[in-house]
Amino acid sequence: MKKFTYNKILVWVILAGLIASLIICGQRYVVETNNSQIDMVMDYDSITSLAEQEGLDFFEVLHRMKSAGITTIAVYDATFEKLNLQGKVRAIPGNEILGNYQSGLLIDENWRQAIEENLIYPDRVYIVGRELRTYEEVKADLILRLGKERVKPMTIGEIEIIEVKDRYGVFVKKPITMPSEELSIVKDAGFNILARPANFVGCTPDSIREVFKRFDGYPVTEMVFSGNEVLGAYDYVDVTAEEMKKRNIIFGVVESYSQLQFYPQAGMEQLARDLGYDRVARLHVIPPYDQNKISLHTAIYRWRRTDYERNIRINLFRIYEKQASGMTLAETNFKYISETAADLRNAGYTLGTAGTFENYFPNRFLRFLVIVGTVAAGVLCLSLLSRRLNANQKVQLIIFGVLAVLTGIPILMGAGGKVRLIAALVSANVFPALAIIWQLDRFRSLRLKARWESIRSKSEGGSEYPKIQVRPELTIGQIIWLAVASLFIASLVSMFGAAYLSGALSDVVYFLEFEIFRGIKLTFVMPLILVTIAFLQRFNVIDELKKSFSAEQQIKEMLEMNVTVKNLLAVFVVIAALAILVIRSGHSTGMPVSNLEVSIREWLEDTFYARPRSKEIFLGHPAFILMIAAFFKKFPKKILFVLTILATIGQGSMVETFAHVHTPIMVSFMRGIDGLIPGAIFGVIALLIYYFATKKKKEDVIPKGEKF
Repeated sequence: MKKFTYNKILVWVILAGLIASLIICGQRYVVETNNSQIDMVMDYDSITSLAEQEGLDFFEVLHRMKSAGITTIAVYDATFEKLNLQGKVRAIPGNEILGNYQSGLLIDENWRQAIEENLIYPDRVYIVGRELRTYEEVKADLILRLGKERVKPMTIGEIEIIEVKDRYGVFVKKPITMPSEELSIVKDAGFNILARPANFVGCTPDSIREVFKRFDGYPVTEMVFSGNEVLGAYDYVDVTAEEMKKRNIIFGVVESYSQLQFYPQAGMEQLARDLGYDRVARLHVIPPYDQNKISLHTAIYRWRRTDYERNIRINLFRIYEKQASGMTLAETNFKYISETAADLRNAGYTLGTAGTFENYFPNRFLRFLVIVGTVAAGVLCLSLLSRRLNANQKVQLIIFGVLAVLTGIPILMGAGGKVRLIAALVSANVFPALAIIWQLDRFRSLRLKARWESIRSKSEGGSEYPKIQVRPELTIGQIIWLAVASLFIASLVSMFGAAYLSGALSDVVYFLEFEIFRGIKLTFVMPLILVTIAFLQRFNVIDELKKSFSAEQQIKEMLEMNVTVKNLLAVFVVIAALAILVIRSGHSTGMPVSNLEVSIREWLEDTFYARPRSKEIFLGHPAFILMIAAFFKKFPKKILFVLTILATIGQGSMVETFAHVHTPIMVSFMRGIDGLIPGAIFGVIALLIYYFATKKKKEDVIPKGEKF
């Protein structure tokens, strides 16, 4: 059997890159720790709705929401659907006015005269007002948003009305005006304001500035745009950024329902760049269809987990539409808010204006070392898959040098976004494979060395070459010790990959998910492929008696084998299991989750700092323990191979956790640790069960006192 060697120069380069990665990880931890303030937000209309449903005074409900923990009220542009209900101004379709005239219901002589003079048109909308302040605001905003050619003030008798050229059904749903009355009420009640203006067709720099003037004098601390566009999209986003900077307003971006990036809005990324990423915060809202299905307790817990796992800093609350047992609807919602606020405070957060990240971008030279170290790891891994390349270290260094120059120069120049993404992908795939391959080589070398020393000792009388202290058959205690130690060593190497991945991607753009790691599905498959090739280069799975073999030869023999139906079914099961593993990765898979799995997840979440991944705690790490036992107990290579692949899944999962860069690095690290320790315990338990079961079976076959 050929012994694979590890290029020391590449190893030293990897260690240098690791130091740089750890420095970046430390800086990232400080940046994330300093961002710990959460804004508790509720819509103005939600509070209005709750007060109306419960028959309570609006201001009483507003006061109790403040006491419960709400710090900010979201105020939207009003539509005429809302304004009509309030009765302060009203939009009336022209055909309705004409219909009332024809039926005799219209008794006002001024209106009748206007109709008789053909001043009222059936396909237009007419705005009448009862409150002067609101009417004047609406008139100004209609002209601002629709243009003077579509909005015409006119007089009916002594009363001014507004004629609008628009279809009534469409018009009443359009966001028209930011109501200053609501802004004043919120301000007077002691809340901050999250403004939710909408973009409109034909907006200009001047009209954008007019929109922002409406906010002057009010405590508008955050802004989240309604609809599919930010204000000023597509041509004047820079003006919106300028106005937000003047007023020190934070830009809130709404997390997608899939928990991956954001609800898409045109101009969003440009606004974030122009405004500065240190003025951007992530917002989460529980969708109504989700909230209606979960209990109050689950919703409260979900907020804490959402905030600490995904760096959400604006919590936008929807009211519960269904009351909890033994409580009124109002009491249900006050409890919901107050217990969520208490839970967040207990977790170490403060409540107030949304916290933001500093504009963090690591030092270019540190990033350069990370990229070069990743290249070294990739070349080292390739050398452990090919016997020819492994034998020629000069070629390895040439490949490394060329790739290091090609990938490192763009990083030093301040570019290389694609290079960083590729480096992260390489790290996520290569280091878990290296962790497993190194353990296989380590124990393979140990066993071969023990056998070689024993043979030499016997052939020369044992006088010149003393026997080393390695027993041909290890005790169960020794195997457990070796297996657990090896699991922790392999996991440490995998964590090197996690540090590299974080070092390649960590910056404020990835923290906020304007950029994301792409290739998560691949990270579940590629380490398995790399380890499979390495395994076949070291062990003969087809015929264990053959002394000479290679991966190519074994694959060729596999392809030429006669296959039974049983073998086909086994292959189908393996492929199906791998497919499920890949499909289940990510946030939105479409695959149902059983109630049992949900219960197990909730138990893990309640028990550990961060919920460990099932494929680590229940599959990968226990399989690693059994893999070491299978190696030293000389199990058939097919069994050893299956256990090795399962162990690789656990190592790959540990690194893949760090691909979610929006998750704080401490949460990702603790998730790995929380999976490692119980996973090792489960593996030891499985090994002991096997040991005592087989021991009992042997005792039944060979009674004590008799020789085999």
